[in-house]
Amino acid sequence: MKASEFDKKFDDGEDIIEYLDLSQAKRPQFNQINLDLPNWMVEKIEQEATRQGLTQQAILQNWIAEKLEQLQA
Repeated sequence: MKASEFDKKFDDGEDIIEYLDLSQAKRPQFNQINLDLPNWMVEKIEQEATRQGLTQQAILQNWIAEKLEQLQA
């Protein structure tokens, strides 16, 4: 199956599980950290999360991932 056909099935809401090879699938491992931030930073993060329609956690994960990629370049 071509990627475009797969994408169309997914976009159309069809069940695509039969097309996936889950034998090698692994759950990502996570570590939890505590981070103390000043109120003004938390407010800015909340505003940006709302603007993008994401959770605060998703915003922070994206920002950290972007910064780590920049550091590797």
